[in-house]
Amino acid sequence: MALSSTEVQRAGITLKQEFAQDLPLAIADRIQIQQVILNLIRNAADAMNTVDDRPKELIIKTERQEGNSVMVSVTDSGVGFPPQAADKMFEAFHTTKTDGMGIGLSVSRSIIEAHRGRLWATKNDGPGATFSFTVPCLGESTNDPENFTNAGEPKTDAA
Repeated sequence: MALSSTEVQRAGITLKQEFAQDLPLAIADRIQIQQVILNLIRNAADAMNTVDDRPKELIIKTERQEGNSVMVSVTDSGVGFPPQAADKMFEAFHTTKTDGMGIGLSVSRSIIEAHRGRLWATKNDGPGATFSFTVPCLGESTNDPENFTNAGEPKTDAA
């Protein structure tokens, strides 16, 4: 949040945080997950660049999911996307930005999948889109983070 707050404020975006209390530890590399979240926030801000007929809102939400995982969602009030583009936008070098390279969402999805999670996009009922991802939590019987590598993989005797 701190890394993107200046950019968000400069763009006139209202940032709302809806963080769940008492979330369990997630099995994830902190730096890589920060990269994913930062990419989603920047994309959301870009999607609201041309919005001038409604408030620019960005909501970042965390919650626990069934199946022992944590979900992070980034919701914007931007231009959204056509429903048929929901999967294509995660392909490498696909972009709708004039100055984009088309690798941010592809790399983000790869990072999340490497953490045994999932990243997807949904069109909002109103304006904008929501990008969400899940990552697994430490299980009840495996609650020691020292049992996992930085990438969230369980350590073996060789690790």
